[in-house]
Amino acid sequence: MTSADLHDLARILPPERIVTSSDQLESLSRDFYWYSPVLKRDLSDRLAEAVVQPTTRAEVVALASFAHGRRIPITLRGAGTGNYGQCIPTHGGLVMDLAALDTIHSISPDGVAHCDPAARLGAIERVARQSGWELRCYPSTYVKATVAGFCAGGSGGIGSIQWGALRENGTVHALSVLSLEAEPREVRLEGRDIFQVLHAWGTNGIILGVELRLAPRTDWGQVAVAFDGFASAYDFCEAISRNDSFRKRLATVFEWPLPSSFTPLQKWVPQGKALCFFEVADDQLQRLADAARNAGGDPCFIAPFTEPRRGAQLSDYTWNHTTLWALRQDPSLTYLQCGFSPTEARSQFRALKGRYGGDFLLHIEFVRSGGVITPGAIPVVRYTDDARLQEMIDFCGGIGVSVANPHVNFLEGSGRWRPDDAKRLAKERYDPLGLLNPGKMRDFKAANESSEPARAMAA
Repeated sequence: MTSADLHDLARILPPERIVTSSDQLESLSRDFYWYSPVLKRDLSDRLAEAVVQPTTRAEVVALASFAHGRRIPITLRGAGTGNYGQCIPTHGGLVMDLAALDTIHSISPDGVAHCDPAARLGAIERVARQSGWELRCYPSTYVKATVAGFCAGGSGGIGSIQWGALRENGTVHALSVLSLEAEPREVRLEGRDIFQVLHAWGTNGIILGVELRLAPRTDWGQVAVAFDGFASAYDFCEAISRNDSFRKRLATVFEWPLPSSFTPLQKWVPQGKALCFFEVADDQLQRLADAARNAGGDPCFIAPFTEPRRGAQLSDYTWNHTTLWALRQDPSLTYLQCGFSPTEARSQFRALKGRYGGDFLLHIEFVRSGGVITPGAIPVVRYTDDARLQEMIDFCGGIGVSVANPHVNFLEGSGRWRPDDAKRLAKERYDPLGLLNPGKMRDFKAANESSEPARAMAA
């Protein structure tokens, strides 16, 4: 991008929505990539050369056409709550900040939310519940996270114990995607076609609209249960997870000392104990507490449903918020994303603890995967160097534990690449010059290799 390019951008947007100050560029070129010491080291010097802030679809279309004509890279940004550096512009160019496109257009009578890309998941939840619905699943960052950002970079969350991952059960009903061409096209994707751009990090289309299928509203109560050891905590959490007579939104188990990092909960958290966190239907709280006592557990925190949410919310300490709390206590910690065997998890735990001890702390999120209750995991691990981190990943693979590597900044290495090659083919179709978030889909070759998108921007 040249100074003439910057000048011409002012024909599309007013100057106050073209950001070039160094402080703002620093802020708007970042996400939670620093959860990974590898990405923190490798991406900290990457910045946009300008940030554009459209407020209408027409402006997004005009900016897409402009970038295509000038061969300028575009990296898309929602709320910046991702963890893999998805919205970090590794090739400079423009960051397109879509935060202003945040309208929730409707909740249909059959429970589908029709939203602009930057609608906040927390706002969707609030509006949906007024109509008798709620989100099927959402990340622990849901207050800030945007719906398109979740579709572009997320995979599951609170609610996945019932509804599975975001990609399952038709939860994403449809996506409206804008191509990056001389004359950008808006394409509606439904059914299996959504996998072209779902969890593609904004590399192969600009998500302009999302239609999410919702679940019937339930009033969720909260229970934390303490156990003397992780084995008994895991046994109980697994048993409740697989017991369909309990209506659940969350089933999580933590090895000690992870709960010691949940600072606001310390008045309830017994020292030295493994913990289970649950969200169950409010009318089942007492039954769950009784089951916990019968299993040798201590229901140390019980909170009936309230709306609006008040006081401690256990979901704020689950999924990748667990990593955040642990990092605040010990900056040498980071995380992995693992899938344990539904039948062999206990032997896998023993193998990992035998090899790594306290450097591999177990944090299990029970999810429904393909209809099967499965111990997904976001273990908190100690980072010493890249080689040992890779050794942990390799050891996991050797004992049958899958790893979606959160320490790489390209799709093919992150564990979410589809064998049908749908994402790469979509990039050829919707971004033939490779201008969208370049460098993060390594299997893609631009239609014209001479039109390399990473050209420098003159001051």
